[in-house]
Amino acid sequence: MATLKPFRALRPKPAEAPKVAAVPYDVVSADEARALADGNPLSFLRVSRPELELPAGADPYAASVYQRAADNFAALRAQALVLEDEPSVYFYRLRMGQHTQLGLTACFSLDEYDRDIIKKHERTRRDKEDDRTRHMVALGAQTGPVFLTYRAHADIDRVASTATTAAPLYDFAAPDGVQHTVWRIGGRDRDALVSAFRSIPALYIADGHHRAASAARARTELKGSEEARTMLAVAFPHDQVQILAYNRTVKDLGGLQPVDFLEAIRARFEMEAGPAVPRRRGDIAMYFQGAWHTVRRVDREASDPIGSLDVSVLQEHLLAPVLKIADVRTDKRIDFVAGARGTAELQRLVDSGKAAVAFSLYPVSVSDLMGVADAGGIMPPKSTWFEPKLRDGLLIHVL
Repeated sequence: MATLKPFRALRPKPAEAPKVAAVPYDVVSADEARALADGNPLSFLRVSRPELELPAGADPYAASVYQRAADNFAALRAQALVLEDEPSVYFYRLRMGQHTQLGLTACFSLDEYDRDIIKKHERTRRDKEDDRTRHMVALGAQTGPVFLTYRAHADIDRVASTATTAAPLYDFAAPDGVQHTVWRIGGRDRDALVSAFRSIPALYIADGHHRAASAARARTELKGSEEARTMLAVAFPHDQVQILAYNRTVKDLGGLQPVDFLEAIRARFEMEAGPAVPRRRGDIAMYFQGAWHTVRRVDREASDPIGSLDVSVLQEHLLAPVLKIADVRTDKRIDFVAGARGTAELQRLVDSGKAAVAFSLYPVSVSDLMGVADAGGIMPPKSTWFEPKLRDGLLIHVL
């Protein structure tokens, strides 16, 4: 069963929270981070992406970069952060348009991560693990939470419904329009939540596999630190989590003529004129030569939790055999576009000549993700895009 551990959060003073809070380090490039932090000395991007303060082209993995992160963190801590007097947990609500989700921020056991009580569905890259491990050790802190989900539980929902009627610690709109609201939870409600989580049989990493893996590695380097045996995360009930599509563009047709490309698709799929956004699972929308088409594989194996995913069907029956893209993680001809950017972005990329063809996918469901993780499987690369995103720097776990 899952263990929920309250912690003494290092956090911004309420008036400074909107300036400190930043997008996750891994959703922006160095140039984008530089633009977002421009004119804001308190931006947490100066800690999570300190290379933005260095000349363009500087090695982001140089030892001096991690020292810059530690120095910036110390300066920010002195100027704008406070450390809680006692361990607490926090409800963290995200509101984007009509969508709202309420998660619980706390520390979670890395021993349970090792034992797959906290379940994974993605492989991680060693170089990205190396980076965040060095970052955590340099700072002596976990600064960006892992995004977890769990099957909704009535006792947790009951505490949430009453605890969030109080005045929040933070309540602000980020520049992208997402509203971030945080409540500090102590006393009986905190203890009730700790008790309720003992009834949760499994947690699932939705987003943040590299953060989790890096926390597990930092634990080894920070021997003797009890805090390093846990990781910072926000856990959301499954019925509130929103997964958007993770779409694809391909730069060229791999030497095929357009007529041969279409013929190869018709040999493998049903194909008809269709909308830019797939109507249902099983439909894949393709934008090619100025028009949207629906392609559909009729002989898919529904009992295979991984092979039946649209992203798997696209890869195994079109991208690999037709366009010769064997590994989407390494092939430079394929790019990925988050569903939040809409299908107009796919059209723009194709119409501008930056891509030859684009594919819009029906989103993977939370039940798909849980089913794959429960079976010990690995989701295909770039299967899911979670939106809205948690902000770095709002609640920090000191190791």
